[in-house]
Amino acid sequence: MKFTKKSHACVRLEKDGRVLVIDPGVFSEQDAAVGADAILVTHEHPDHFDEGRLRAAMEANPAAEIWTLKSVAEQISAAFPGRVHTVGHGDTFTAAGFDVQVHGELHAVIHPDIPRITNVGYLVDGGRVFHPGDALTVPGRPVETLMLPVMAPWNKISEVIDYVREVKPQRAYDIHDALLTDLARPIYDRQIGALGGAEHLRLAPGDSADV
Repeated sequence: MKFTKKSHACVRLEKDGRVLVIDPGVFSEQDAAVGADAILVTHEHPDHFDEGRLRAAMEANPAAEIWTLKSVAEQISAAFPGRVHTVGHGDTFTAAGFDVQVHGELHAVIHPDIPRITNVGYLVDGGRVFHPGDALTVPGRPVETLMLPVMAPWNKISEVIDYVREVKPQRAYDIHDALLTDLARPIYDRQIGALGGAEHLRLAPGDSADV
């Protein structure tokens, strides 16, 4: 499987000539989802869900479909009739040839005064890749490659390190990193790499790796 890092929380997975894109939001490239056969959206925050980017992908490929939770599906299903599927924790489905399991229910706490919204994570192909969205969800099964939300208003580095320790992936790639400056990246690389217990990796937007 080929993994391509897009800006912020968006990732692109390719296998057998088909493309799965997760979380093309407003911090991602305008064409982040173009070329996708299937798109997964973890929650409704605009850095993960942008209708314009979804529309570009759906118009470019009339066979493309979206899988997402109810709060997002309600906002976009009318624009793409019959092509938006609602999923929740515990569901399994196949999208563009990728087997997907849904894990998690709530977004991480940003502040006690801010109501929590729903959020799901996606475990792809039996654990080859896990994208948790905006939560530190532990899927409860082996994970080869963890998409690691490294910098967000709702986390701190000790929580990120403990999350890697709990999931125990073979490797962790940084995502959710648009708020992290280049000056700070060596600190995160050093501490997560030394303390997380897994190989810690980072790709620049547009770069790819086999996972």
